[in-house]
Amino acid sequence: MSRIPAASPEQFEPLFGADAPLRQQVYAQASHVAHDYLAWQTTLRNSSILPARLLELVRLRVAFHNQCRSCMAIRYSTAADDGVDEGLVCSLEKPQEADDLTEPEKAALALADLFATDHLRVDDAMFTRLREHFDEHELMELCFQIETFVGYGRMGAVLAMTDDLPEDYADQNAVLAPWKQAPVSLV
Repeated sequence: MSRIPAASPEQFEPLFGADAPLRQQVYAQASHVAHDYLAWQTTLRNSSILPARLLELVRLRVAFHNQCRSCMAIRYSTAADDGVDEGLVCSLEKPQEADDLTEPEKAALALADLFATDHLRVDDAMFTRLREHFDEHELMELCFQIETFVGYGRMGAVLAMTDDLPEDYADQNAVLAPWKQAPVSLV
C-alpha cells in the first residue's frame, strides 16, 4: 500500500485527469509542485538528443537498482518504436556481457550502474570511456537523465506506490528486475 495515500479526485483530476495512475494521484498531494515536476520530466524526455532506446535501457537499469516497482512496470512507446523489446530488456541482467547492446549503450549503462549504486567511483577513466561514444552535449544530457531516474525511482520505491500493479510487484521485500517481471503498461 502506498505510504502516502492518493489525493482526492478533486485534487488530482484537474492536474492529471480522472484516469490518472496511482503515482500521479499520490503526487497530487503536493499539487503546488507535482504538475511542474512531471512537466520537467516530460520536457527532458521530449527534448532529448539521445536515442529513446538508450534512455529506456538506462532508465530500466536504474529502476532495478532503485527497486522502484512502478518504474520497472512501465515501458515507453517511443523506446519500443526504437527497438526496445522484452528480449533486449533481458540483456540488462548482465549488460556488459550482452551481444545485443551497443558499445555506447554498455558505456552509458556502466555509468548508470555507478551513478545509482556508488557514485563516488565515477572517475576520469569512466568519462574517457564515455567520450569514445558521446560528445559533451550528450554526456551532460546523459547525466541529467540518470540523475532524474535515480531520484524519481528512489522516491517511487520509498513511497511504495504499487497498489495499482500486479501482486508480484507489491512485495516490498522481494528483489524485482525488469528482465524478470512482465511490463504492466506502455506509455
